[in-house]
Amino acid sequence: MTIPPVKALLFDVFGTVVDWRSSVAREVEALNRAKGFNLDATGFAVAWRALYQPGMDTIRKGERPWVKLDLLHRENLDILLDRFSVRGLPEAERDRLNRAWHRLDPWPDSVPGLTRLKAKFILGTCSNGNVALMVNMAKHAGLPWDVILGAEPAQAYKPQPECYLRSCALLDLPPDACMMVAAHNNDLVAASKCGLRTAFVLRPHEHGPSQTTDRKAEHAFDVVAESFVDLADRLGC
Repeated sequence: MTIPPVKALLFDVFGTVVDWRSSVAREVEALNRAKGFNLDATGFAVAWRALYQPGMDTIRKGERPWVKLDLLHRENLDILLDRFSVRGLPEAERDRLNRAWHRLDPWPDSVPGLTRLKAKFILGTCSNGNVALMVNMAKHAGLPWDVILGAEPAQAYKPQPECYLRSCALLDLPPDACMMVAAHNNDLVAASKCGLRTAFVLRPHEHGPSQTTDRKAEHAFDVVAESFVDLADRLGC
């Protein structure tokens, strides 16, 4: 297939590169064992993720100054611990649980596919995760990024245009020399409106076996792939 000239691939991370649902549930299960709790580990993970967009919306709307995702995650964790009737968990253990998002596991095809793609393209994040979170996750999961970009360097949360455009600018590349890679249709639509090329990678189990959203590419993206290995094949890596 003929692909427009692209020099950099920018990746959504949560759900596209890593399995947040199973990884966070694993950390909650560890807390259950350590403290004798009986939390619904998967339910807790899903409920925590459900507070993700509302927290960022307050910043997108200008209702509060920009803060990094680690702080939003911690605020949401405190809400959830109260909702799930968890009392008396010390600050140090709350902080450790909050950093579960730094220890997310990759999908099985992520590292092999990224390693192949890295031979031809600059690989960077374009995630709402803050820099420390992304760096620690990369160390944990073996993700071979060339650069960490996205919300914190841009001081804007996707789908705000600044997040995409600032990521391209920091690479000294025009938007059409960058390709946004994501498993979420809305992320790719927003990137496309900023002039980036787009690649949809299917992650049909991000939200579990009953997932109903993002089960297919719903727009005319430049590339549609079944996995990162398939993406590498399609991009000639």
